[in-house]
Amino acid sequence: MRTLRVARLCSLVPALLLCLPVIGYGQEWIEYVSREDMFTINFPAQPKVEAIQWKTEFGLTIPGHVHRYDTGDSHYLVTVVDYSNVEKLHADRVRGCTLYPDQCNNPYVAELRGAMEYAVWQFLKRDGKVTYYAYGNAELIEGRRLQMTNADGSRTFAEIHMLENRLYIFEATVPKGAPPPALFQQSVGFVDSNGVRVRYRSIYSNAYPPPARVQY
Repeated sequence: MRTLRVARLCSLVPALLLCLPVIGYGQEWIEYVSREDMFTINFPAQPKVEAIQWKTEFGLTIPGHVHRYDTGDSHYLVTVVDYSNVEKLHADRVRGCTLYPDQCNNPYVAELRGAMEYAVWQFLKRDGKVTYYAYGNAELIEGRRLQMTNADGSRTFAEIHMLENRLYIFEATVPKGAPPPALFQQSVGFVDSNGVRVRYRSIYSNAYPPPARVQY
């Protein structure tokens, strides 16, 4: 009889384990919102914010921020660069130009249209192998997605978008053998100046007038 009771107890153990609360890695993460840079994403904890100067494809230096959190060999960062003033900055550079006309043109359209590709180029120059590159969108805001294996075996997952002349680079690097940073990747979003989530009814391209927004 005692043996039977033990056997019954053992048979209940798996069911009891299923009822216990699971303390997952993702439960410690936070939903991070930057109203200044107008985006939202999940981070393992509160990131540090650093002001940067970004060198553009056509030689301008413009302001931006890096929101970064490092934990062990994993690194999570969002780079936001403000391209909103590039037309004026390029106009100031070519004012009074006396060279050939093709050297005095204002290249701001190409600067804006090529900003995402130029950001991708920064990844391609790294010491690693690109394993995935494709078009994608987040909240119907078009962008580019890239994955690469680095020289040390770690993997980098990146997503790049352009919204209202702001360049967004979402990037996570995890150690060799670690799972993809899904909590980071799948939480990419954007907010307006009031902190309200931004989503469009059709594909948003930074080169064209914006479509209607979804109202929350």
